Amino acid sequence: MSETLTSSRSQPTLVVVTPVFEDTESATIMFAQLAATCGPSTFVVAVDDGSVRTPLPAAAIAAAGLAGVVLQLRRNVGHQRAIATGLGYVADVLRTSAPTVVMDCDGEDVPSTIAALLAALEVADADIVVAQRRSRIETVRFKSFYLIYKLLFRLLTGRAISFGNFMAMNRVALNRLSAMAELGTHVAGTVLLSRLRWKTCPIDRGSRYAGASKMNFVGLALHGFKGLMIFAEDVLVRVGAACAFVASLSLLGVVTAVALKSIDYATPGWFSVALGILLLVFLQTGAITLMTLMLTGVVRSVSPLSPDYRLLIERILEA
Repeated sequence: MSETLTSSRSQPTLVVVTPVFEDTESATIMFAQLAATCGPSTFVVAVDDGSVRTPLPAAAIAAAGLAGVVLQLRRNVGHQRAIATGLGYVADVLRTSAPTVVMDCDGEDVPSTIAALLAALEVADADIVVAQRRSRIETVRFKSFYLIYKLLFRLLTGRAISFGNFMAMNRVALNRLSAMAELGTHVAGTVLLSRLRWKTCPIDRGSRYAGASKMNFVGLALHGFKGLMIFAEDVLVRVGAACAFVASLSLLGVVTAVALKSIDYATPGWFSVALGILLLVFLQTGAITLMTLMLTGVVRSVSPLSPDYRLLIERILEA
């Protein structure tokens, strides 16, 4: 299959992977802007994430003067797994050393800013260059929750996350990410987990071409929790350490209460209430500590393998 594809067309200078779900109008506009800014030698891998009402036709890519394919998935698998499927296809089928860009098709990732990512990828000593949002067209509520999420992510994982899916990568990064099972859960988290060299590039966020975003608050919260799942081992260790610390403080409180009682420095009823609460806290945090240590062992014993992306593809439409 790969020999047929590579022999039937010239080698692209850029590969763009974009997920599309019921958004053919925005994708068509994006393809046209992509051709105007990046040139006709751009190869598009559009992953149709199980669209039913408006499935993406390959003609939308061809109409923009670009070569590419539409990977029609058997079912809706979500934004992140759709990206993982597209990257798996590029790594397996396209035998090219051209950089690969991951971006959304709705206009929030502006095609004209790809040049900045590619320039940083060539200059910087990095395998991946990610877009760090310089400005956001979002509500105050979204910005507030996003700030809280970043703080919690830093607290629970020990890592800072300030970027999304808009990124450019070389072939080394493509091969490594496509082999990681975590990629289908959270793309940005997998970049942090991959130990690849990555750099940030400040880029403004655009506005949607058409329609409204299909992502609601529940979806955003779920996406955030999936980012924490990537670092389940680190989160469990940190939670266990925090519980052990609280258990130690409660045990110290018990010793202090007993010492105060022994010297008759306690009001009637105070000792029994304080001792009961401190012992309850100690038992609960101690149990949570043991559970987190056991779960950490289970997580470490499991070595996830990257699923075969071909199992999700219903058909491949070539432009």
